[in-house]
Amino acid sequence: MTLFVRRALSLLFIVVFGFVVMILIEVEMAMSGPKEPPFVNPKHDPVQLGHSGQHVTYVVIGDSTAAGRGAPYKDGIALGTASYLARNHRVVLTNFAISGATAADVVKDQIQEAARLRPDIVLVSVGANDATHFTSGASLTRSLNTIIDTLRGSSPHVKIIVTGCPQMGSIPRFKQPLRWFAGTQTARLNVVFARIVAQKNVTWAHIADDTGPIFARDPTLFAADNFHPNSRGYAVWIPVIDRAIDTAEAVKETP
Repeated sequence: MTLFVRRALSLLFIVVFGFVVMILIEVEMAMSGPKEPPFVNPKHDPVQLGHSGQHVTYVVIGDSTAAGRGAPYKDGIALGTASYLARNHRVVLTNFAISGATAADVVKDQIQEAARLRPDIVLVSVGANDATHFTSGASLTRSLNTIIDTLRGSSPHVKIIVTGCPQMGSIPRFKQPLRWFAGTQTARLNVVFARIVAQKNVTWAHIADDTGPIFARDPTLFAADNFHPNSRGYAVWIPVIDRAIDTAEAVKETP
């Protein structure tokens, strides 16, 4: 190896190492965020909606997006999608979501409680924290398989909707080049979600593809923390999930 090649490789290593360190520092600074009041996760008490139609046990699991952080709880995706179901169903909603949860945390802290209810429909809104925690594809695959298998083990005909990772590259709190890097993490993780959706025959609500460009164009859809959606932001997500619920109900799932 010539001296020139060794120096070029050394320079490349320094540049790559410096970039990685800069990204890690920016992630730490971005995730610390502005000071805000402590967030209270939803209670696990069942909420009944609707007065006619088939009875539906509806369970929501996942992270802060499932918990509704950034907006009044009534404006979040849990009650929003439950209200959509309640137009022609008698719905009992239970929300086990925990702000900050990764897919592995859902397995550890939420899935057993959810499965005990033998749900008819489950919304799994998780992925954002896996992006910020650099969860490996193998780890995410294991967690998603466990979530789906556990739900189907308790309720074989359960309809499962997953949101996948939202478009992290549109988040105002992230400055460049972190915003670009967050977008690459979204793409990387959603490759895993796409594979699991196909293999397990569950339904994907395409949050990143269908709403990411909208959020990128309009930062007023974010809450004061510049990270979570606000009421208007969740209102952009809800129709995407509603359509996925319609799709899930129309298609018989086979484990």
